[in-house]
Order: sequence, then structure tokens, then C-alpha cells
Amino acid sequence: MDFFTIATFIFFTALVAIISWWITRKEDLSTNSGYFLGGRSLTGGVIAGSLLLTNLSAEQLVGLNGNGFAGSLTSMSWEVTSGLTLVLMGLIFLPKYLKSGFTTVPEFLEERFDKGTRNIVTALFLISLSLVTLPIVLYAGGIAVNSLFDVASLLGVTPEQSLFYVIAGTGLIGGIYAIFGGLKAVAVSDTINGVGLMVGGLLIPILGLRVLGDGSVMAGIDQLVTSHPEKLNAVTGPGNVPFSTIFTGILLVNTFYWCCNQQIVQRAFGAKNLVEGQKGVLYAGLIKIMVPVMLLFPGIIAFHLYGSEIGHQDLAYSYLVARVLPKSLLGFFGAVLFGAVLSSFNSALNSASTMFCINVYKPIINPNIDDEKLVKIGKVFGTFITIFAIFVAPQIAKAPDGLYAFMKSIMGYFNIPTLVVVLMGFATKKTPAIGAKIAIFFFITAYTLYNFVFDLSIHYLHVYGILFVCCVAIMLVAGIISPRKEAYKQKDVGVVDLTPWRYAKPVSIVIAMATVYAYVIFSPLGIVDQPEYQSRFLIITGLFAVLTFALFRVTLILQDKKSKAAPTIESLDGENMANE
Repeated sequence: MDFFTIATFIFFTALVAIISWWITRKEDLSTNSGYFLGGRSLTGGVIAGSLLLTNLSAEQLVGLNGNGFAGSLTSMSWEVTSGLTLVLMGLIFLPKYLKSGFTTVPEFLEERFDKGTRNIVTALFLISLSLVTLPIVLYAGGIAVNSLFDVASLLGVTPEQSLFYVIAGTGLIGGIYAIFGGLKAVAVSDTINGVGLMVGGLLIPILGLRVLGDGSVMAGIDQLVTSHPEKLNAVTGPGNVPFSTIFTGILLVNTFYWCCNQQIVQRAFGAKNLVEGQKGVLYAGLIKIMVPVMLLFPGIIAFHLYGSEIGHQDLAYSYLVARVLPKSLLGFFGAVLFGAVLSSFNSALNSASTMFCINVYKPIINPNIDDEKLVKIGKVFGTFITIFAIFVAPQIAKAPDGLYAFMKSIMGYFNIPTLVVVLMGFATKKTPAIGAKIAIFFFITAYTLYNFVFDLSIHYLHVYGILFVCCVAIMLVAGIISPRKEAYKQKDVGVVDLTPWRYAKPVSIVIAMATVYAYVIFSPLGIVDQPEYQSRFLIITGLFAVLTFALFRVTLILQDKKSKAAPTIESLDGENMANE
């Protein structure tokens, strides 16, 4: 690795830090809202950028491209269906969250159920962040950066030692961002890094196609479509994500991730009003549908180019990058990749500190603590959990089905029970706290039996769906047997303006249509195994474009008529869309 590569890496990494500091230097970080929610001043663009970069990190680049290398486009269901769940967040969950001015998801559960439910879900969040999310982000980032820069050779150490050094360095730098900068510094750096990640992430498949096509991108696309066409089949192609799981576990996991996961929703909690929150969430939903170009196509291209040379699927992405990216851009891309790792790590760490302070330390240990001291406690906790994650991360190296599959299967212990109680908390008025607690413990027990006792030939994502239905039934029965004495009624605390975005529903229609379009294109109905795939692509794209535009206009006209007919009706749930 030459001096220019190192210099450009340091330059771009430092540039992001300096810009983030400059923008946030006057922020008041001594208050609860200022440190944990960015002063409730985040705009749509910042929210979208932070959401995307919190999500699109090294574990995505490494894990999903590994799935593409070993399987096919079936794994794109994790990304493409995220658009639909972001629609749910924008139209249903976010207005409710902002109405009560919550800082954390467990705060809602305390208001809806009781302190015991809040404590259980907080524990689930903190365990998942400290034992799974933070270590996996560091491990995946360590693999990518270590391989990209050949750190072992640079430092003259073993691969295992170099991996630990990269993990430790990433953890320490990320900790400084999150611990001393608060949410706004994290969100601003996310947005800046997000632009670089989109540019760099799209550049890799283009360069890979150029190599595959012997200098021609179009020839590379032709090779990608006609050779091993099963790799582009998102419906029945090979892989560890069957198409049927979209309608069970994948939909549930994505609904949790985008609507209930503190690491994600905290960005939207910091919105200056509902309009900006909905913009950010739905902008992110539109972009997520296009993300497989970055997160799966490089892995498939690596299969075509270097399939026999790559020993493990999780090495596919960094192997491709190291061979197709010009040396002059290596430093820039390394900085972008490093920024993506920092983003996810910062976001998870900030969320962990927020929940510990708001849901554990203040209500249980010191109810009378002032905001300034509480922020200091959050920084101490963030430091501790950073050190813990650094030492746990290297232990993830032996995941048998690849990093991404490992992460999703383990996270089931935490995400599905949380989704059940949050969803039922909003959907029902008299379901009691005991129902929520029984449902959580039932899920954890049943999923443990599935993993370690009973040898069932059922995909874990289908098990999620089955257990989800069981948990919902448990809570409904509890509501019949022992209902709350008083029906739950949510209060509007007036923290932010709840006027909805005029284009929220029309944009949601576009997201839904784009999701269907992606699955039609990457199936035998579209370009897969079709000799005349170019003409089919143009015809299908044209039909979907016309239909989507028509639905967009019809939705906008109908809601405007409804808004004019009843201008005084409060539109909390997005029923009446007002102009900005």
C-alpha cells in the first residue's frame, strides 16, 4: 500500500470528522434532548442519510454480498421489502411516536403497559446491542478494512492480530464520535458518509461489470444475465432465503428493524416535525429498493470472475474491490467503508447509551438526576460497552452459514418479542401488561427449544412467523381474561408539529410499486432465463412507470379532495394529507 492511498484515506476520514464538528459545534449537549435526540432539529435529508448509513454498513456489504456469491438474488428480500416496512413507519408508527414525544421505544411500553415490561424490553435491547449488533459491526468492518488494505502485511503481524487491531481502532474512533458528539454529530457524519458510500458502492459493480465484459459494461451485463441465470432469480434461485419467508419472518424482522429498533427509530424521534420525519423515512424507503445493486450484485460478479479463488463467501466483496478498484481510489473507498462501519457502530452505541440512561439509570437508580449528570453517565456507559464489544467481536469468526445469516438468526431472540408487544400496544387498548410479559417469555423459550432441543426441518424465518402468531394470540387471550381497568389512551404532548407530509401516501404508492417491479424483473417473468431479456426489460419497465405515475396522481387528487372536505379533522395517522 503506497503513501498516496494512506494519505487519501486519512484525508477523507478526517474531512468528515471536521465537517461534522463544525456543523454541530454550537449544539447544546448538556440536555437529554440535545444529546440523545439532536435537539429534535433533524431534517428529512439528514434523517434519510442517517437511517441508510446506520443500516448500510460493513455487515451488509460483507454479509449480503457473501449471500449473493454463494446463492442468488433471493437475499434481496431483506433490502427490497424494507421499503414497505418504512412505509409502515412513516404512516403509522412515526405519528404515534412523535405524538407522545418519546425518546426511546421502552418509554412507550412503560406508558402502555408498565415498568416491568419496559425493563424487560430494555434488557432485550441492551443485550442484543452489546452481544450481537456492536460486535458484528466491528467484526464485519474489521474483515473488510483488513482485507482491503492488507493490514497484516503492512504491520507484519498475523491475520488474527491485524483483525483485532482494526476492530480496536474502529471501536475507539467510533466511541469518540458517539460518546462525545451525541446523536446530531452521528447523524451529520452519517449523511456525509452516506453520499460517499452511495458513490463508492455503485462504482464497484460498474467496475466489476467492466472487467467481466473485457472492458465493456454492457458486455458485462450480458454475461451476468446469460451466464448462470439462476443467480439473478430472486424468486426461486439458490440460497438460504426462500421466497416464501418474505411473507413470514422477513416481513416481521424488517418491521421490527425499521419501526421498533431503537438504533433506527431514534433518528426519526429527532425530527423537527412530522413532515420532516416522514420525508426522511420515505426517502430512505425509496433508496432501499435500489440497494441490492450495491449489496448483492458485487457478490454475484465476484462469483463470475473469481469463484474458484475465494475460499469463504464473506471474503467475496473485499476480494472483488481489491481487484477492480483503481489504486488511486483505494484510499477514498477505504475511508467510505470505514465511515460506514463507524456509522453503524456510532448509532448502536448512542442508542445503547440512550436506553441505559432513560430506561435504567434514571428511573431505577437515580430518579432525581439532572440532565447534565445523566449525559455524563451515558458517556461512561458508552465507554464500557465499547471496550466490551471490541473483545467480543473477534469471536464471531466461525459463523457456519455466513455472517448475515448468523446475525439474523440470533437477533430473533430480541426483535420478534419486541415487535409483538409494541404492535399490540398500539393496536389494542385493554391488553394487560401480564400478556406482554407472558408473550415475551414464551417466544424466548420456544425459540430456544427450536434451536437447541428439537430438530425441526422448518426454516427459522417461518418459525418466527409461527411464534409471532402464537404471541399475538397469547396477548389477545390475556386481554379477554384480564383486561386493563381503563382503556389506554395516548396523549399528545405537543413536542412537535404533527401535520403530515402532503406526499407521504403518494410516495408510499411508488415504494410499493417499485417493490413489485423488482421481483417481476428478477424472475422468469422478467429477464431471468429469457433470450430476449433486453426487450422484456424495456416493456416491463415502461408498463410499471406508467401505472405508478397514474396511481401517484390518483392518490394525490383523492387525498387533496378529502383534505378540503374536512380541513379541521386531525390527521394523526396520515388519513388527511396537508400541504407543507
